[in-house]
Amino acid sequence: MTLQLNQIAPDFSAQTTEGPINFHEWADGKWVVLFSHPKDFTPVCTTELGAVARLKPEFDKRGAKVIGLSVDPVDNHARWAADILETQGSAVNFPMIGDTDLAVSKLYGMLPADTAGTSEGRTAATNATVRNVFIIGPDKTIKLILVYPMSTGRNFDEILRVIDSMQLTARHKVATPADWKHGGDVIIVPAVSDEDAKTLFPNGWDAQKPYLRVVKQPG
Repeated sequence: MTLQLNQIAPDFSAQTTEGPINFHEWADGKWVVLFSHPKDFTPVCTTELGAVARLKPEFDKRGAKVIGLSVDPVDNHARWAADILETQGSAVNFPMIGDTDLAVSKLYGMLPADTAGTSEGRTAATNATVRNVFIIGPDKTIKLILVYPMSTGRNFDEILRVIDSMQLTARHKVATPADWKHGGDVIIVPAVSDEDAKTLFPNGWDAQKPYLRVVKQPG
């Protein structure tokens, strides 16, 4: 299955380190970050899980729920969590899906649908494509898909930046420019006419081009 932006995120039931879940029910109309791992006890992923644990209060501030996935049993996740705490200094404080039957990885297009077998005997190399980040909106649609190689650790400050942008642009008729950070100038979307923009942005804007109208970030 090939997933695209603005599609409904596929629903599923799975075992996690915090008990069984139905994904759509667990999401509960919140922003969700689902990020996946090819196998437990892998070095780059160990650092990533520690990073997300440290940043969990920032995700909470944005009303975003975080859930991980690894192609190994939940019991392994619990043992891995002890290593993460020891080496990264942060305890995993969000659920981790145990995708032993590969069902979620296949459902989300991270493994081919005809992949046979279970997690048993598979290696990080055979699961190398299970390295995705999905951001899912309160409407259950997929807002972002990122795919990382195993050799490159993910930048979760960037994930937070994207959530800030998405939440801002969902409330106001603006888009965010390259390298934008919260509090920076934004762009009035082309669908807003100059006449309507006078009402929406009464303090004016910088029209660098007719299609590029820069304005202070709305509150």
